[in-house]
Amino acid sequence: MSEASAFSDADWHLVQAALHERFGRQVNVEEVETEIRLNPADRELTVCPALYWKEDGCNFVVSKTGDNQFRSMFFWSVKDRFSTGKEEYDNLGDCLVTTLKMQEEAARLRDAETAGG
Repeated sequence: MSEASAFSDADWHLVQAALHERFGRQVNVEEVETEIRLNPADRELTVCPALYWKEDGCNFVVSKTGDNQFRSMFFWSVKDRFSTGKEEYDNLGDCLVTTLKMQEEAARLRDAETAGG
């Protein structure tokens, strides 16, 4: 069972505002669950509430691992997965902004590679 409570209404509003600012439109966000090792030494996975959305061919997941504890990642495919490099955030806004900025940069580099330059 998860140690984290579900995302609050304030969390949802923050997510929608950040996504609207990044993509310029309303983004469909789903409430899902993730299984995460809360500590690297843990043998068991913990079920955590998470938010998932897909935009411009990229998948995003923000998991809530505790009260005011968040992890994120984005990916185009299983072998094309990225995180922000920070294990956990204590602020949902910081987690979202960093994730969205890093994805924007990764998408720019990815597009440049596929364009041949």
